[in-house]
Amino acid sequence: MTREVAVGKIRIGGANPLALIAGPCVIESEASALRHAKALKAIARKVGIPFIYKASYDKANRTSVSSYRGPGIKKGLKILKRVKEELNLPVLSDVHSIEEVKEASKVLDVIQIPAFLCRQTDLILQAARTGKVVNIKKGQFLAPWDMKHVVKKIESVGNKNILLTERGVSFGYNTLVSDFRSLLIMKELGYPVIYDATHSVQSPGGMGETSGGERKYVPYLAMASVTCGSDAVFMEVHEEPDSAPSDGSNMICLGELEGLLTKLVKIERVVK
Repeated sequence: MTREVAVGKIRIGGANPLALIAGPCVIESEASALRHAKALKAIARKVGIPFIYKASYDKANRTSVSSYRGPGIKKGLKILKRVKEELNLPVLSDVHSIEEVKEASKVLDVIQIPAFLCRQTDLILQAARTGKVVNIKKGQFLAPWDMKHVVKKIESVGNKNILLTERGVSFGYNTLVSDFRSLLIMKELGYPVIYDATHSVQSPGGMGETSGGERKYVPYLAMASVTCGSDAVFMEVHEEPDSAPSDGSNMICLGELEGLLTKLVKIERVVK
């Protein structure tokens, strides 16, 4: 059994129930962030699933230089702080450089290291030294057993508040595939494992200047991950995915979330 990691009042791992990490890919505006957070909180409460709000203040790894990246760290953290305080929700966002970590740690409950940066030692150590929960997304290029080295980097500074996220592995050009053995292998490292159901259906750079994706497969992969014992499911959700400025093709529609979460909770009860 994995160790238990606390995110505010939420406990992930161990014998705790499945948790949800969800929100739009990127912060579009303060009004949008609050609207999505309120809706997601209400759905999660209705289904009875612990919820952490996720949105990026800067998408530094967009395919094109002209793609929308977000409001930036200063404005973005201000918005996330308002979501956190007004809605009493723990919040998660990505950091992309060591310079961001100090400011981000003042607001974020979970500091997320993007998949492309999961081997960046200085960034990982800087995040780990904050003592905050660090969620590491396994790179699309990395074997699950190699995540032990990432874990050791965080542990080296005394931080054992670690979450590990599977988000698919590169399978030829512009394609990702999920190997569900990865969840079981990473669980052997002793920390909670999360399945990112929406980025796992992404087609990186698949639309030329933007990434594509096949959101129709998200529910099936999410359900499969729960049967394999994922401690939390990560999903990017939007009220109008096709109008979203980032990752719209792999985000699920807010209106479909309640039905999917209900299924996930039922599956978890059977598995456990």
